[in-house]
Amino acid sequence: MSTEHASITSFRGDLARRGGTGDVVILPDSAHTAALAAAALGCEVGAIANSLLFDADGEPVLILTSGAHRVDTSAVAERIGVARLRRADPDFVRRHTGQVIGGVSPLDHPAPIRTWIDPWLRWHEVVWAAAGHPAAVFSTTYDELVRMTGAVEVQVD
Repeated sequence: MSTEHASITSFRGDLARRGGTGDVVILPDSAHTAALAAAALGCEVGAIANSLLFDADGEPVLILTSGAHRVDTSAVAERIGVARLRRADPDFVRRHTGQVIGGVSPLDHPAPIRTWIDPWLRWHEVVWAAAGHPAAVFSTTYDELVRMTGAVEVQVD
């Protein structure tokens, strides 16, 4: 009998279906910020791909951004052609991703979500992202992340 959280098990299945090659790592503590995840993994904060869900007039928009950057919501809204981007509340996040804030992964959502990616992540040989739970992360590459998510590059700051 597995003691792994159901959201991590579900994530592992989706990662495999999409041909992901990275490792899922369960951290000893929750790593709900890029700084905490980087410290736990011993990597640069910029190598953490934050999966940030925004509300664009009721539609979910996922921005995969380097942990070293903050998203300028006004500029990004204009760049991706939406009127406004607002931080999604916990219920909106759960409804559209099936995951909780701090553990939102770029994969394993109930339905496809339009996704954009920070081009700065390509500077890191290994990129780490949440694996569906605040204490779980997975390794990947920029190119693999783009392939698995269909993300389009956007300057986030």
